[in-house]
Amino acid sequence: MFMNFWYVAGFSADVVADKPLKSRMLGFDFVLFRDRGGKVNCLSNICTHRGGSLAGGKTVGDCVQCPYHGWQFDGAGECVKIPSIGKDGKIPARTRIDSYPVQERYGMVFVFLGDLPEAERPPITEIPEYGQDGWRATNQVRERRVHFMRAIENGVDPAHNEFVHDTHGFQGERDDYKVGDLDMRETPWGIGFWNKMHAPPLADGKMRAASGRTEAAFIDTGTGHHGPCSLWTYIHPTPQVKIHQYSFQTPIEEDVTRAYLVTMRNFLTTPEHDARMIERNFYVAGQDDTVLVDLEPVVSPRTNSHEVFMPADVPAARYREFCRAWEANGWRIDTAQMYADRGRIAYAIPSPARRTSKGWVIDPVPMLPGSDIAKVAAE
Repeated sequence: MFMNFWYVAGFSADVVADKPLKSRMLGFDFVLFRDRGGKVNCLSNICTHRGGSLAGGKTVGDCVQCPYHGWQFDGAGECVKIPSIGKDGKIPARTRIDSYPVQERYGMVFVFLGDLPEAERPPITEIPEYGQDGWRATNQVRERRVHFMRAIENGVDPAHNEFVHDTHGFQGERDDYKVGDLDMRETPWGIGFWNKMHAPPLADGKMRAASGRTEAAFIDTGTGHHGPCSLWTYIHPTPQVKIHQYSFQTPIEEDVTRAYLVTMRNFLTTPEHDARMIERNFYVAGQDDTVLVDLEPVVSPRTNSHEVFMPADVPAARYREFCRAWEANGWRIDTAQMYADRGRIAYAIPSPARRTSKGWVIDPVPMLPGSDIAKVAAE
């Protein structure tokens, strides 16, 4: 799992004014709460006093209050009240906890889990169609026992559609099946490609009629990754009918991922068609899960020498190169050490404030060392 990226912590509607919300990401619990101005704040969930769960407390003004001894922390992670020392007592600076940058976009709460200064942070994936006339958005979430890299690799794999998805391919029934040439695209924070996919017509009658395509045909599709944990997929059943999907993969644990999906469509744009689109997306995701949950090893191999790659696997190989570069920066969590220490040592994902402040009570999570050699290999 990687730090220094934006992860979806939950839906905006679930972060209410009067009750903190617990969110688990990268193997850690965080607390989300809204202040009196409506701003969402995200803190490490561990109270620096005696390890209380802040999410089990309550929101008091612009602060979250620990349920154990009533300590209060503001949105910056500063402790502003310790009841046991009285109102005139001096609060030690070491009581502070990690606070993480937050943005609300697309109906979701994005949290930057890492210590990079603002100017160096990767951007959140742009959804240019969101809120635009002629487009309809649906949001949904699915949790599955799949490593996030396996999920992204599956998303940029053009060859699996033929066999995994009856909505996209023909289950290998065609003797002339072959993955066409991939038009690779470079982006500032990842790679992608476009290609022609031979697909059956949409099974749903209303969707099929709206798409204007009633026969099997070659359709334009594109997909790619943004950073280590986001995915974009474009499906154009016809030149006029378009489905654009944006998947935000939040690792809950090393082998559990929560996928938040925003689907944009420019047809059947009234609300009564939302349930049908969401149902179709869950159906397709379920087909992927049937395969992904049994992959060995669970975590993608560190090198490609332990798998046999074909030309259609180039996007997956390029994605792994990207992740190796992320690791070379020293941004990959040492999950073996983290899990070995679980229950005995409390850790936190380091926040930007740790770059300028010392004397933190909770240790930063162990990280795998960065490597100049790995950087060169990734390049």
